[in-house]
Amino acid sequence: MEITVAKIADVVTLRLLGKLDATVADAFEEEILGQIDSGERLIVVDLARLDYIASAGLRVLAFANKRLNGANGRMALCSLQEHVREVFDVVGFLSLFPVYDSHEDAARSFLT
Repeated sequence: MEITVAKIADVVTLRLLGKLDATVADAFEEEILGQIDSGERLIVVDLARLDYIASAGLRVLAFANKRLNGANGRMALCSLQEHVREVFDVVGFLSLFPVYDSHEDAARSFLT
C-alpha cells in the first residue's frame, strides 16, 4: 500500500493506494497518528484507489477518529469504491464517519 500526504490550507489529505491489511496497518497508523500528534485537526482520508480494507485497517481508522475527536478535530472519508463501501456498511462504519463522493466535498465539509 502507498500513502501520499498533501496539505491545502488547514486540511491534510491521506490518499491510500492498494490494500490496507494487517501487513501495512501499522504504517498507516503511524502516519495518521503522527499527523494528529503534530497538531493536524482536519483530515480527509481519500479511498479512491483503495482496493481492499481488512479489519486491521478499520481498527486504525476507528482509533484515529477517536483520537481526533478527543482533540477537537474532524475526519472525513471520500471516494470509496463500491466494494470498500460495502465493507464499511456491513461493519457499521458509515454511521461513524462522514463519507463524501469527492475529495472536494469532503474538504468543503470542514468549512461548515
